[in-house]
Amino acid sequence: MVIGVPREVKNNENRVSLVPAGARALTEEGHTVLVERGAGLGSGIPDDRFTEAGARLAGVDEVFAKADLIVKVKEPQPAEYARFRSGQILFTYLHLAPLPELTQALMKTGVTAIAYETMADASGSLPLLTPMSEVAGRMSILVGAYYLQKTLGGRGILLSGVPGVPPADVVIIGGGVVGTNAAKIALGMGARVVIVEASPKRMQYLDDIFGGRVVTLASNRTHVAEALKRTDLCVGAVLVAGARAPHLVTRDMIKGMKPGSVIVDVAVDQGGCVETTRPTTHTDPVYEVDGVVHYCVANMPAAVPRTSTFALTNATLPHVLALARHGFKEAVLASDMLRLGVNVYRGRVVCRAVAEDQKLPLGDLAEMLA
Repeated sequence: MVIGVPREVKNNENRVSLVPAGARALTEEGHTVLVERGAGLGSGIPDDRFTEAGARLAGVDEVFAKADLIVKVKEPQPAEYARFRSGQILFTYLHLAPLPELTQALMKTGVTAIAYETMADASGSLPLLTPMSEVAGRMSILVGAYYLQKTLGGRGILLSGVPGVPPADVVIIGGGVVGTNAAKIALGMGARVVIVEASPKRMQYLDDIFGGRVVTLASNRTHVAEALKRTDLCVGAVLVAGARAPHLVTRDMIKGMKPGSVIVDVAVDQGGCVETTRPTTHTDPVYEVDGVVHYCVANMPAAVPRTSTFALTNATLPHVLALARHGFKEAVLASDMLRLGVNVYRGRVVCRAVAEDQKLPLGDLAEMLA
């Protein structure tokens, strides 16, 4: 198989979808790896590292034209839509639920689109989303602490406080991977932390691992609203796999927050769990609504690409190898995880969450494969 690794074109997306070790593993099995020139530079990987591993450098046109399997980090951008062709496999983060234009483009081209973020294992966890959720969760507190500075529009609060002055209050909406990692950093920096979580079992787990150092609240409108009135930094960490995130933080709740408080909505990839969220970029990351600073960058881990690239490719490479070895049909039939990752196939949406959010007919992947 020919595997194509294009350079990412999303704003300040410095990650790359394959590292030299992955290229070597593929070429040693007889596959051809085409890497767009400069694809790894943002992650500190020069072109010659790929060629030493057996990959071949190419221009973007050749990468898309010749590759059977395109491996990316982020969802295709409008300039890339026309490069895909029928039957080609795309393996990347897609987050289609809030992106109907991209969904239509993938359906029109006939590309087979497999999304990292909907690949679930037997326990229901999302192994290909987890490493970037860990990065984004930890970053959310660092970013929030930065924008709490008065010179950047924040309240002028040091997250840790100092002797004689209390620390900042942090509210995390959602106690999954993002929320847990955000809490680790917030506690480490000395903040007072509240996690709002829907699952009683998960609240018990959080109480155990943090030894009672965080306050857990059952997720409901009253608890969220009351917590937001007291908070200095709110982290949106809600995830419904494959689906648009619910708006648990409303505009009315934001009006009740302290002036200069900060919201970091990590759920922005899936539409955001804050009603006033709109996607921003690393170039222009923040905006203000009702006196509250919003940071809603849709590719947060791209700011630390060296860490993120290696963490991501550790998780994705085994599945890239499986697709290359067996082809799409055999690989998907042999792997429930890959099957759950398929979002678009033969011009139809086959992921239930995406179909329901966009009110599209749901294709039956098993029937189509048969």
